[in-house]
Amino acid sequence: MHRTRVRIVADVLDANDTIARANREDFDAHGVAVVNLMSAPGAGKTSLLARVLHELDGVRVGVLEGVVQGTLDAERLASLHVPVTQIETSRGFGGECHLDANMVRSALPEVPLGELDLLVIENVGNLVCPAEFKVGEHHRVMVCSVAEGEDKPLKYPLMFRACELVLVNKVDLLPHLEYDLDLFLRHLDAVNPHAERLLVSARTGEGVDGFRDWLARTAAGAVAVG
Repeated sequence: MHRTRVRIVADVLDANDTIARANREDFDAHGVAVVNLMSAPGAGKTSLLARVLHELDGVRVGVLEGVVQGTLDAERLASLHVPVTQIETSRGFGGECHLDANMVRSALPEVPLGELDLLVIENVGNLVCPAEFKVGEHHRVMVCSVAEGEDKPLKYPLMFRACELVLVNKVDLLPHLEYDLDLFLRHLDAVNPHAERLLVSARTGEGVDGFRDWLARTAAGAVAVG
């Protein structure tokens, strides 16, 4: 029984990786840099995007918005006059708590890849499953708010290992919380010492320019294939 379950999981991930490679080929063919943005619910992914997207001068950016249900986040980002395509996992995907490569592929006909330099895939809020499923992205970024506690890298190591950039959000709350930022960073180093990290506040704008510049460099690094 145990070996059967492991085999099924392996088969699912193998099939997902095959579709993810097809997605990557499409992104590369259009010269679009793709960022998979992940976090727990409420960490501030949408708020950070709302802060930076309109400041990416000269970068043609779009968003693929993943959510279990509802259009609030998509509407908020669309108000910034960037193309937003939404995937509601409750519609045809069983209400999954993550995006997988097949979900992303199903939405690509609605994404204007030929008009973009950068596509941000805002994944469903979850600290486990999104890290397991590649979707064809070039880069993985996660947001971890100070309100979540210092122990998250140790409790959810796969998510932190999977990302090359960690945004520590809501630092404006530090004076009001019993939160040890140095301890969090030590835990992060223990799990992924190579991850870049930025201290940011979507509410005040502190440090957000660093994320904006990182996205701009990522977009500039994309080169079309063929």
